[in-house]
Amino acid sequence: MNTTIEKELFELIGDNHQMTSAETPMRPDAFIKTDEQKMTTIEKHFHAIMEEMGLDMTDDSLQGTPHRVAKMFIKEIFSGLNPDNKPKISVFDNSYHYDKMLVEADISFNSTCEHHFLPIIGKAHIGYVSSGKVIGLSKLNRIVDYYSRRPQVQERLIMQIFNELKTVLETDNVIVVMEAKHLCVSSRGIQDESSYTSTIQYGGIFNQKENRNDFFSMLKTGAKNS
Repeated sequence: MNTTIEKELFELIGDNHQMTSAETPMRPDAFIKTDEQKMTTIEKHFHAIMEEMGLDMTDDSLQGTPHRVAKMFIKEIFSGLNPDNKPKISVFDNSYHYDKMLVEADISFNSTCEHHFLPIIGKAHIGYVSSGKVIGLSKLNRIVDYYSRRPQVQERLIMQIFNELKTVLETDNVIVVMEAKHLCVSSRGIQDESSYTSTIQYGGIFNQKENRNDFFSMLKTGAKNS
């Protein structure tokens, strides 16, 4: 492929926020190296990037930056790539027989755009109706956090969270809404500071409009009382 055409295609994919797979694209050998080995390699390459930009890497303020970035990538903002970091989810019988909707709203999340490696910052809202199984409220937050901590597009992120909840809860009666600001939109490109992106995924009883309306009504009631 012609280099110029190839670069134009790369820009188009990034500006359109396209994704190629509902699963995070991972190589089969992704976890052969230890976290420490990966950090060592990233540190070396990021040092070279900073030097290439003309930064003085002997400066006291900059010397430790490659190490800090490597640690941040592996241990923090991309820790959700490693299945060993997946939260342990305990499921309980719905012994109190609560058969109405449960909503956990305004779950904060921080993710990273896979096209420009810039932050995605937003809120997730989750609702489900138990089919006999329930999980602790904080586990909903942990599921959102786990899938957020990897290079993402918002459409994939919401599907991964939705599918995980369906599997864990053993029900299709799940709805997820995500609202986020993408810094790849606000800090580069069009540089639009005010826009945000909303996505929704649902199944089971939420295929019925009245149940989705009940979910949104509960979100509005919660916002009003907060």
